Amino acid sequence: MNFRPLYDRVLVRRVDAEQKSSGGLFIPESAKEKPQQAEVIAVGTGRITKSEEVVPLIVKKGDRVLFGKYAGDEVKLDGIDHIILRESDILAIIEA
Repeated sequence: MNFRPLYDRVLVRRVDAEQKSSGGLFIPESAKEKPQQAEVIAVGTGRITKSEEVVPLIVKKGDRVLFGKYAGDEVKLDGIDHIILRESDILAIIEA
């Protein structure tokens, strides 16, 4: 797949949610919430300021990020669900 987001947009793929609760019980599909963690797949060139300067993005391909529950637009690429976010919709980078 050749896909490059424009400007300050970021393409991410959700990380699979936990199958068990913290108490060890299996969570059925109907009770699971969509995970708010994702892996960055591709990033745009950067944000353009009012003075037409390009400010590079902080996130990079391969980063694991946390984003808002209702942020972004869902798209399907090569049969796989992805989300396109603005960098400002990303709340944090998760460092291992």
